[in-house]
Formats: sequence, C-alpha cells, structure tokens
Amino acid sequence: MSIEQTLLAELQDSKRWLDIEKDYLTFRRDLVIRIELINWVLENMKNPDTKICYLLEAKMKEVILEINRTDSIFESDKLHSELRIMDWILYQVRCNEI
Repeated sequence: MSIEQTLLAELQDSKRWLDIEKDYLTFRRDLVIRIELINWVLENMKNPDTKICYLLEAKMKEVILEINRTDSIFESDKLHSELRIMDWILYQVRCNEI
C-alpha cells in the first residue's frame, strides 16, 4: 500500500471516529488535529519537489519550540498530542521511502 493510500485510509477512519465520538473532548480534539495534519501532508505531497520528511521535521521543531515556551500544562498537552501525530505521520512516510 502506498503512503497516499495509507494516509487516506487513516483520514477516513479518523473522520468516521469523529462522527461517532461525542463525549471525549480530548479524543475529539486529537482527531481534528490528525485530520488537519493528514490533509496538510497529502496537499504537500501533490508537489513532487516537496521533501515531505524535511517539511514534517521542520514543523515538529516549531512545535517543540512552542512547547518549550509555554507555561500552561493544558496548552503543552495539546502541542504534545500534535507532535505525537506528526511523529506517526513521519514514521509512515519514512517507512514508505525505504
């Protein structure tokens, strides 16, 4: 399965869970972030000149800097979730390159 197919399948699954989940706000927030990030990666993958791994790594570094600057544990938790999702996406992209 190609990386695009993997990400599209994950996108559909996340959207399905978002429709089902009504109670758990943190889980819903993570699903929304996951959907946004997968869409962002798929959009950037349309350009063959884009080095998606470098782009993801740069975005992850920005989030890490933001985590280090924040004093709020709640804001930090959101950023850690975003970072974890980007790490999973980067892993999928890297595995596809091998």
